[in-house]
Amino acid sequence: MKVILREDVDSLGKMGDIIKVADGYARNYLIPKGLAIEASVKNVKVLEHEKRGVAQRAEKERKKAKALLEKFTDLTCTISRRVGKQDKLFGAVTTKDIEKALRDQGIDVDRKTIVLEETLKSLGEFPVKIRLYPGIVAQINVVVSREEE
Repeated sequence: MKVILREDVDSLGKMGDIIKVADGYARNYLIPKGLAIEASVKNVKVLEHEKRGVAQRAEKERKKAKALLEKFTDLTCTISRRVGKQDKLFGAVTTKDIEKALRDQGIDVDRKTIVLEETLKSLGEFPVKIRLYPGIVAQINVVVSREEE
């Protein structure tokens, strides 16, 4: 029996794949659990329509990410923090702080897309990557400076 996978199944394939499996496996396991639907002519047409819609949305997101990438060229984000002896920060600069600083500059970025290997705990300039879209990564400079009292 041919079925269309509605979810990724480890041993069979990815969502949207049309695969051939044993009739009993499809009727007793895949279809009742909602992992697959029968590959009828109607269902195949619906799948193709959904794939086109997903592809169009993905292309729109990619173009949006490319346009946003232009904003990030040569962008420097400055964050002021209190420091103690030996220029050691009280606390650390996290993705949340970088998100707030970017928002203050008029750029709206989700903090989950900001890639920090570890939090910034000292003064200086640090390169930070922002994942805009799979394969499109922007790099900004984050300057952690001493807070003026």
